[in-house]
Amino acid sequence: MRYLIIVLLCACNLTASAQWWRGDFKKHKRYPLIVQQKTHSVQRLPWFTMAKVALQVKQVQRSAYNLELCEKEVIKAAQHHMRYREYAMASYSFSELAQLYVLENRLSEAKWYYLQSIRLSKIQADDAHTIISLIALAMVKADLGDLPQAQQDLAEARRIAIATGRSAEVQFIDKKIAYVKSNKVWLSKTDLRYAETAQLPGKSK
Repeated sequence: MRYLIIVLLCACNLTASAQWWRGDFKKHKRYPLIVQQKTHSVQRLPWFTMAKVALQVKQVQRSAYNLELCEKEVIKAAQHHMRYREYAMASYSFSELAQLYVLENRLSEAKWYYLQSIRLSKIQADDAHTIISLIALAMVKADLGDLPQAQQDLAEARRIAIATGRSAEVQFIDKKIAYVKSNKVWLSKTDLRYAETAQLPGKSK
């Protein structure tokens, strides 16, 4: 019985070997290895054109009646981008959110989100977006009555524009600087900023 099993195994082995050498088994085609990506930034993606085109809120048409819906959409997008470390996209989402807060006259919140947007855009070396956000931040600070800080932001935006050869942006910033220095509207807004600390007539000494 032992010898019979050995003979059967040898026969099977010979049959398989013959099939192999005759080419009965189809050889699998070998494909080249997939190239490993060295960078995981969204800038490598072909659809990454955020430096040229501003983000628009999807699925919600912006108006004065649905700012709250737009705010939720942008916050959701910003959280998604930050979770997956898509910092360039998150920077635009923060700017978008700051614009909504400006429309709602929530200037302190707008200021905070512009600061976050600028921080991320500097990390990504997105000079165009940094300049735009610095100008917007300066206008918010001016509305809050912080004119020295507003002028500093405009000066920084001007330095970046000059360093990157953006002459059109330099001219636009110069107009904003002159507007902040000469516009008397800021003075009344500065007084309103500190109006809550004034004493009531009945409590004056």
